[in-house]
Amino acid sequence: MRLEIRCLGPWEVKADGVPVKIAGLRRIAVLARLALASGQAVPTDRLLTDVWGDGSAATAGKQLHIVVSKLRETLAAHGGAEIIETVPGGYLLAVEPGHVDALAFIRLSGQARAAGAEGEMAAADALFGRALGLWRGPALAEVDAPWARIEADRLEEARLAVLEDRYELRLATGDHQAVADELAVHVRAHPLRERPAAQLMLALYRAARVPEALDVYQRTRRVMVDELSIEPGTELRRLHQAVLAADPALGLAPAAQITQTGNAARAELPGGTRVFTARAAEVERLRADLVSDAAVTVINGPGGIGKSALAVHVAHAVAGRFTDGVIYVNLRGSTAGLVPLAPIEALRQLLRSLGLDGTAVPADAEEAAARYRSLTATGNLLVILDNARDVRQVRPLVPAGQGCRVLVTSRDPLTTLDNARHLHIGRFDDTGAATLLTRMVGADRVRAEPRAAEEIVRLCGGFPLALRIAGARLAARPDWSLSELAVRLADATRRLDLLEYADLAVRASIAVSHQQLREESAGRDAARLLALLGLLDLPTHTPATTLALAGWTGHRAEAALEHLLDAGLLEPAGPARYQFHDLIGLYAREQDVPAGERADAVRRVLHHYLATAQRASSLLNGGSVDPVRYPADQPGERLAGLAAANDWVERERDNLLAAVRQAARAADPATAGLAHALQWLFDCRGWFPELVEVSEEALRLAREEEDWAAQAYLLQGLGSVHQQLGRFQESMSRLRDGLACWDRAGLPDRKAGILNDLGITYTMMGRYDDALAVLESALVITGRTGRADHEAYVRNNRVHVYYRQGRHGEAVDEARHALAMAEELDDTGDLGIARDTLADACRAHGLLHEAVEEYRQAIKLQREAGFAMGTAVSCWWLGHTLHDLGRHEEAREAWRESLGILREARLLTPVEVAGCLAQSVPDTPGPIRNQL
Repeated sequence: MRLEIRCLGPWEVKADGVPVKIAGLRRIAVLARLALASGQAVPTDRLLTDVWGDGSAATAGKQLHIVVSKLRETLAAHGGAEIIETVPGGYLLAVEPGHVDALAFIRLSGQARAAGAEGEMAAADALFGRALGLWRGPALAEVDAPWARIEADRLEEARLAVLEDRYELRLATGDHQAVADELAVHVRAHPLRERPAAQLMLALYRAARVPEALDVYQRTRRVMVDELSIEPGTELRRLHQAVLAADPALGLAPAAQITQTGNAARAELPGGTRVFTARAAEVERLRADLVSDAAVTVINGPGGIGKSALAVHVAHAVAGRFTDGVIYVNLRGSTAGLVPLAPIEALRQLLRSLGLDGTAVPADAEEAAARYRSLTATGNLLVILDNARDVRQVRPLVPAGQGCRVLVTSRDPLTTLDNARHLHIGRFDDTGAATLLTRMVGADRVRAEPRAAEEIVRLCGGFPLALRIAGARLAARPDWSLSELAVRLADATRRLDLLEYADLAVRASIAVSHQQLREESAGRDAARLLALLGLLDLPTHTPATTLALAGWTGHRAEAALEHLLDAGLLEPAGPARYQFHDLIGLYAREQDVPAGERADAVRRVLHHYLATAQRASSLLNGGSVDPVRYPADQPGERLAGLAAANDWVERERDNLLAAVRQAARAADPATAGLAHALQWLFDCRGWFPELVEVSEEALRLAREEEDWAAQAYLLQGLGSVHQQLGRFQESMSRLRDGLACWDRAGLPDRKAGILNDLGITYTMMGRYDDALAVLESALVITGRTGRADHEAYVRNNRVHVYYRQGRHGEAVDEARHALAMAEELDDTGDLGIARDTLADACRAHGLLHEAVEEYRQAIKLQREAGFAMGTAVSCWWLGHTLHDLGRHEEAREAWRESLGILREARLLTPVEVAGCLAQSVPDTPGPIRNQL
């Protein structure tokens, strides 16, 4: 069955030429949404969001299934039962794109432009006519959903662009008399579009209607100033001056080619954008390169970052220095829908610009390159090679003359290009981005909604292409508020749809780079990896996690990551660390990965983090996790010792938090194990708020699954954190709940750890008898289980009760006993804690010199173990001990180090630190008061 779907006008569906009636607005909407992505999978979530809306009912998924079933029934009656296919995660309409009028329009438009570029004017005109003939009225008029309005706006803008491309073509072939009347109607309907105004001026001038041509300029200028508060762009102003001067070039070429007087064939620069923004340092660097002896300068960066705009802007600024003019070639290396120019095609274009044509242009690529070098050998010429694919495409196009300069733009760094200087450009900073948006939409609108403007800038991520599209949407819709667009952009599932307007599209720009990787044998790993990375909610990516994600071995992951970096699809985030730009991350998440492969890949990464976190925790705290209860099925990273473990935790902090959140959202069994492994790693660094967050997430899952042991572990960690935050009642409640969980689990001998922590909380509350009672209960259990390490912890904490009760001699004796046990266990962190406790006891007993020595030992050991909080506490009380000894300068240095650690952990603000240091003897800050 041949199914045809028409949405460029009244909705029509035909099966083998017979009309098919589709009943119900939702059925029409679903079929239209599938049709506009014909041949490609549309995720179920996207259909639900688009058709049922963000506030869709809980039954929307079932309703979608019913709608698809009804559509299949309707189409089955015409022999099309299998046209709507169920694919992993969504649905696909198995219809040729050419049978959907909107897609056929886009395809014909592209063919027409390609024919025009090759000089096949008659074929191009016929193709433009066929494309425009598909329109029968407003697009998608029957569908009133936001997505349909966006699509309709996009299609309408594309229609206008095609119409104007056709006018351009007809002007080039001398049809200005007929075109003038048609353009007059078009300009009245679209008074803010500069391109048709310029076309109308040129048509009227060629028809000897000069006063009318000048009147068109004045009317256009008046409307732009009145409605947008901006002057016409460079091209229109230049054309106005050319009409006033009766420039002979107006009779020879379209307005777009009029850039300056002189030889038009060598003044080929496109008009610069009137909203060119920022890049001052880059502009100066490029200008200096072009007037120096740098033969070739390459501007590289990801798609949509503004390379071409920068190149054209700089070329306009220096064009007067090149007596033989400027030649511009778009190599189409990364243009959606177009094949990159072969070197011979680019050479033909360059040779025509240099005056050769017809049979004078060699057919052989090597001969053409030799002829090009000969013609440029003594020249003073600037060549702009825009949008290059790779070095192979560029190398034959470099002129030979010492006076010639080449400016290349490319997503590829082109690092092997001979005698080239390189400039990498990245995203705008907030100031540059805000300036661009202001120039696009007008200062008054930005001043009226400054916060919304800031949010738009943030959501566009400093991406000039995204900002241009957002600005163009707002300029075209003066009835829209900036807040309205900001709200729409905030929906990550729709952001790439919104960042598509007329011939500009962020998604298409990214997709070109992705497709190029697929086409290269060396890039296929990278192309596959992009989709896999989109499965993870990690802020950054490393070779180690990537190996786990893809299930690879060796250096394959690092090579693939570097390919993505070279393609502009990843950004560097530190040594051997990579990150997505937000918009590229959204694109990656859209890519299709089979459900089974998706689940396996994510699970491998979560278990990679589980294994490594357990190893790090074991190194830092002598087995604080239970790997038997939470076994990891990935090997994790090798951590050679304490230093490596500490370094890994510091580098992976944000990724570890993100991994727990992702595991919790997926209800993955690794959640509790990850959260438990992080408890000591984060606790000892003072990362308390983050630890509460992930532990609560894991606890919620453990309760749902009635996993009593997991609840006990997590409640113990939460109790400890709340105690260190000074929330003693909350701490006591969580720890008591944890004791009950061990009873429910039938594991009463696991209660020693919670009893030990409850003893600490009671001590901080001043309930010393209660503290000693629970610590004694913990010692009974450790005696029964034979855990000498646990016994050492409990005895260590009993010291703090003794000296607070005034039992100073007992405290020192018990502290020395606990230290001896720690020395036998030979754990650096535990030794540091034990020496700190002995120092506390000595200080309370008046043994100040011995206390100083023990504090210094404790600081050294705890710093080595990565115990930031313990180090801060030891430094603080060392300061007080030194002050008591009259060593005031040493005391201030110790206090300063302690406060610096607390500020680094974000437990104190810089203002609070300054306030403490302003005191001769600083008051003890809260984070220290809450520690034993």
